Amino acid sequence: MPIPLADRAAALLAYDPGISPKGGGLPGLSVLKNVVNSINMFGIIAVVGALAVSLGVWAWGHHTGGHQAEANGKKGAVVAAGAALGLGAANGIVAFFSGLGSQVH
Repeated sequence: MPIPLADRAAALLAYDPGISPKGGGLPGLSVLKNVVNSINMFGIIAVVGALAVSLGVWAWGHHTGGHQAEANGKKGAVVAAGAALGLGAANGIVAFFSGLGSQVH
């Protein structure tokens, strides 16, 4: 009895190539990790500067009655805080979703 087309397609789609992430397989992995760590640190330092400027604009706008400057300072402070959260949590976020992805079969 021939195998139905839907069953053959499901068997092809369910093929497991057997690939999983491994450290040390390529040369330069430690250099790449150092580069990414440096980029992350650069981003965090830039966010500290952006937060300081935004808080200064917020305070200046508040004390001079510049409502638009005050609103832009608040917006910048929230964006800087969100960027700091994202940069600090980047490794955990990737690890979390990588773990979820490895559970898909």
